[in-house]
Amino acid sequence: MTLEERVQQLEDDRAIRDLKARYLRACDGKDAETVRDTLHPARAIIDYEGFPPFDNRDDFVAIYQQFGCQPGIFDMHHAANGVITFDGPARATGQWALYFHNINLAQRALTQFGVEYDDVYVKEGGRWWISETKSRRTSCLIQTVDEAGAATVTVMGEAPTVFG
Repeated sequence: MTLEERVQQLEDDRAIRDLKARYLRACDGKDAETVRDTLHPARAIIDYEGFPPFDNRDDFVAIYQQFGCQPGIFDMHHAANGVITFDGPARATGQWALYFHNINLAQRALTQFGVEYDDVYVKEGGRWWISETKSRRTSCLIQTVDEAGAATVTVMGEAPTVFG
């Protein structure tokens, strides 16, 4: 690999990490248009455990808006331990560990998931896109909070299925 190719790969690695961060921050900020803009316009596959699979970004964003962009829903996606592997100059894969925390005021519930992501990134038109993103949950903790503010664990360990 030439020096120029090595430098380009370092720049691409940084761009992919920034793309993933932009996606997660947009999810937390209820910014549906930025979520959409991180996913490949023509070939986005989204397969998150507990949700139906999607083969396009628009259907995914519609469900995200319906469930995640409501008043009283507060999310935190904290990804770490990212490993990026390049399959060529315009394709890479990524693995991420995610801590997800959700506060749902209407349901008076606190949810925490441990999640593992497997992503595929493609570079087109000089920019990187998320082309495939799949997740599996590794842990779950759900608590309900009563009127006095006391939390009770309702699920610990394996997560319930959200859909289906």
